[in-house]
Amino acid sequence: MRLGVAGLRGIPGVMGGVEAHVQELYPRIAGICPSLGVNVAMRTPYVEAGAREWGGLRLWPIWASRNKFLETITHTLIALFYLRYRRRCDAVHLHAIGPGLLVPLARLLGLRVLFTHHGRDYDRAKWNRPAKAVLQFGEWLSVRFSDEVIVVSERLTEALRQRFPQQAQRITFVPNGASLTFVNASRSPDPAVLASLGIEAGQYILGVGRLVPEKGFDDLIAAHLASNDARKLVIAGKADHADGYAKSLLAKAGDRIVFAGFQTHEALRSLYAGAALFVLPSHHEGLPIAALEALAMDTPTLLSDIAPNEELGLSPEHYFPTGDIAALAERLKAPQDRYAVDGSVLRERYDWDKIAAQTAAIIDRLER
Repeated sequence: MRLGVAGLRGIPGVMGGVEAHVQELYPRIAGICPSLGVNVAMRTPYVEAGAREWGGLRLWPIWASRNKFLETITHTLIALFYLRYRRRCDAVHLHAIGPGLLVPLARLLGLRVLFTHHGRDYDRAKWNRPAKAVLQFGEWLSVRFSDEVIVVSERLTEALRQRFPQQAQRITFVPNGASLTFVNASRSPDPAVLASLGIEAGQYILGVGRLVPEKGFDDLIAAHLASNDARKLVIAGKADHADGYAKSLLAKAGDRIVFAGFQTHEALRSLYAGAALFVLPSHHEGLPIAALEALAMDTPTLLSDIAPNEELGLSPEHYFPTGDIAALAERLKAPQDRYAVDGSVLRERYDWDKIAAQTAAIIDRLER
């Protein structure tokens, strides 16, 4: 069987949760199922030109608009026709509810469809009311018409099974994982990585993610300033689009606040290893890969109390009320030992090798 993959910006080394998910997942699936031809559709603004092989996959750059409202849907539309008629794919794996709008089209093209629900994207602050309604419709279409549905959040899995009882048997919980870069890595940071950012091990707080409103970095910056914490705040990540929110964050860079931009996996390993505390202040997540990576590195961790973060099962002191800047500022004043973690249980539960085996078994059902 030939399988197409769409709904992501690109791999390898492209920032984003879906991108990290696909980058970790599909080389493993290719190893498990060597007869499965995997073709990944990628967006040209994010990847180098030219088709190539990587990790047992075929990667195909396809044109995409850089308009944040049209980029995903137009690229996915083109990708479906390309994967079906140029790459002769028999099935497609679509990621996220925006691309999920086109599940019925994929079925009409004769493709069997595996859909992965990465979270309620209509809760993201960047979308206006009409866009939120469209994404909610995308969720309905993708769950209703896909042959198989994977959900990365356990709570969301149960909610969708109750909402779509006729599809319940086809909705499967398969979580995100933590990269082996972090699971098997040295717990000592590379001094050169820290020196390049002007920081020292144990003397900074770390946030990781795209510079978008739902990540809550404005809350973290405000809380850090209010706490008078002597440690620097380092935020690793960048914006897909240079909008007003991202510009307002970057304008706050200074002696106490460092924007590290996009970082490779190896550089991130050093940032996690050297951090006194990792903070994820998100207002919205699917299942947060950045938090999984921090926990896999045994980095002291503090999270907002949204449901996907609470699914990680940490004790109450590791959470603060979402959006409550004063509460977060008080938590930052606490000794970092309060937020110490033992990542061994999470490393076992969120193992990409196991996750790939589960996903490969679901893909196998598409051939029946």
